[in-house]
Amino acid sequence: MKLQGIVRIALLALPLMFGSCGIFKKSKEAKPVIEQTQTADFVNQVRENQQTSKFITSKVKFSVEVGQQKLTLTGNLKMRRNDVIRLQLMAFGFVEAGRLEFTRDYVLIMDRINKQYLKAPYRQIDFLRNSGLNFSALQALFWNELFKPNQGSDAVVFDKSISSSFETIESGDDMIISLENGKMDYSWLASKNTAIIRMANILYKDRFNGNSQLNWDYSDFEVFGRKMFPKKNAIKLTTPDKEVKLNMTLNYLGTDSEWEPRTEVSNKYREVTVDEILRRFMAL
Repeated sequence: MKLQGIVRIALLALPLMFGSCGIFKKSKEAKPVIEQTQTADFVNQVRENQQTSKFITSKVKFSVEVGQQKLTLTGNLKMRRNDVIRLQLMAFGFVEAGRLEFTRDYVLIMDRINKQYLKAPYRQIDFLRNSGLNFSALQALFWNELFKPNQGSDAVVFDKSISSSFETIESGDDMIISLENGKMDYSWLASKNTAIIRMANILYKDRFNGNSQLNWDYSDFEVFGRKMFPKKNAIKLTTPDKEVKLNMTLNYLGTDSEWEPRTEVSNKYREVTVDEILRRFMAL
């Protein structure tokens, strides 16, 4: 596959993986006080498993599948809590083909091969705004944590009232944590014994155009910073007319802090619009 084709699939598929978006229906009935307390206690146990490190860095191997098109890329993941998430995509192992950067204020997508970029606040990107996925939510997905839709980036601790806004249902050896917010259903699957999240699911309900769903599975956990952290991420986006699969494997997890948290865009790059990015993606 040509290098332009790699960039076309990877750069356009990756950001859209995070924009659509559980499976488990939230009950409308009031919960007994005891059940509310148990739910809040379990949610807080899940929260206690979150990483305490300020930085997470790793080498990454990507496998992207869009329809009949498949490709494998390597890259780097660099994250600084409450500040930035950066994915660098490498072609042929040594050429940076693209960069995807989420900050608290904007999303930056860079196509280094064709010298193009998109930089926009979250509210200007429909598939992020409509699904309630701001920086805080995206960070939680990457860091294997719970999140509250439209929660501010500074909110790192749930108080009891927030914890009790979730619902829990037993499912074998796991607990299903769920939350409904308008057209969005959010669900997490966590082990009853360890309170570690093994799956996140986000469903966007549209009775006219069909539902869209993002499913994020976590596996191959290892001890990192005294907490368990997943090395394998299997992500699947399903829309009424398209399915995108992304497997992301982390290697050499670390806490490197010696890197610039913001990417400066050269004036040699041409800025493109959100609509242009979406048109290119839908043309895959």
